[in-house]
Amino acid sequence: MAVERRRMREVRKSLGYTDSFSRANMFFSVLSGAVIALPLIAQAGRFDTIFFVAAILLLAIVFLVGMMTIARIAHLNAEDAHWVMGMNRLRHAYLELHPELSRYFVTGQYDDMHGVFTTLGLTETLPGQHGLGDLSHGIQTLPGMLTIIVGVVAGAWGALVAVALGASEPVAIAVGAACFLLTITANAITGRRSIVASARGLKPRFPAPNTGDA
Repeated sequence: MAVERRRMREVRKSLGYTDSFSRANMFFSVLSGAVIALPLIAQAGRFDTIFFVAAILLLAIVFLVGMMTIARIAHLNAEDAHWVMGMNRLRHAYLELHPELSRYFVTGQYDDMHGVFTTLGLTETLPGQHGLGDLSHGIQTLPGMLTIIVGVVAGAWGALVAVALGASEPVAIAVGAACFLLTITANAITGRRSIVASARGLKPRFPAPNTGDA
């Protein structure tokens, strides 16, 4: 029974990874299509009103798809943490039966967030406690990478809107930079809150000693 449950959790984790990558590929397909379409529209319209309208609409769609992709991947990551929690419980059961096998395990045996992050190869404390280390790791993750790309799209969209409204070049650059920073900041805050909410939603039965989890 334990083996079957473990296999089921591994299958669900695999489906989650597949869904994450397929969502990311869908976003990059939409982004690539927009990047290809914009030069063709510019060549036909010579950067007139038609180009600005089309560019603003296309980049808005790319931005929306990107934000939905990031939100979906964040949800899948929360599900993945749930399945890792279940596998940690199974390892804890193994070690209760045969504690002498503990030296052979490199993954976590506790089902709190410390144990989950240990199994995932991350720090054993919640994100947000290591400053630059958390920032560096966040940029390397799939949601972090997508956030930067979506931020660039938001910056380009903001600059285009500013130019279409008759703003000067410095103002358009400033608006684009502001949109980029706003998107990055909003996603970072939302992502951190999502992680903390997910951690609080898990109810560990076998927390690590002296972690304070109940």
